[in-house]
Amino acid sequence: MNRKQLWLMVSGVTAAVALLSACTGSDDAAGPESSPPASGFAAKSANPMSEKVATVEKVKSAVESRLSVHEERFGSGGNSLCSTASPKMFTQECGVAAKATSEDASFALTQISGRDGFATLRSVAEKIEKAAVTYQELGCATNPAEAATRHACLEPAAVLAQGFPDLRDGANLGLAGK
Repeated sequence: MNRKQLWLMVSGVTAAVALLSACTGSDDAAGPESSPPASGFAAKSANPMSEKVATVEKVKSAVESRLSVHEERFGSGGNSLCSTASPKMFTQECGVAAKATSEDASFALTQISGRDGFATLRSVAEKIEKAAVTYQELGCATNPAEAATRHACLEPAAVLAQGFPDLRDGANLGLAGK
């Protein structure tokens, strides 16, 4: 089973659990025959969890669509152009991958701006943006000669290499309100 199939299966199960818990979380002792509130706002407030799940799914889908394209092009984790084990870590190719990863992180932050329940995604995206800036400022993509600079490039490159999976995990954790 490849990573994408596993991700799809895990997201489906997570969504199903979230929906089931939202449906069974009602303490409606009066049963199905109870009358709606006289205020007329029953339809709007009846399914706040469903609205939240729909919002999370929308964010997750938007973020995932960008991640998939870039992850396929640049790789991720140990297969990333920016992996600390990659011979491309100190090249413009990693620089381009770093820019794409940072753009995806920025896109994720835009999607969750003003919304609650995305603490992990927000934290991961901010960390990736900071790593991309550091990678750029150090000149890591220009094959620096100084050992200290090369060493300083390792941490931001590692964050960038893991960026796509971390953003995906952050989006998935949004279903749990994390």
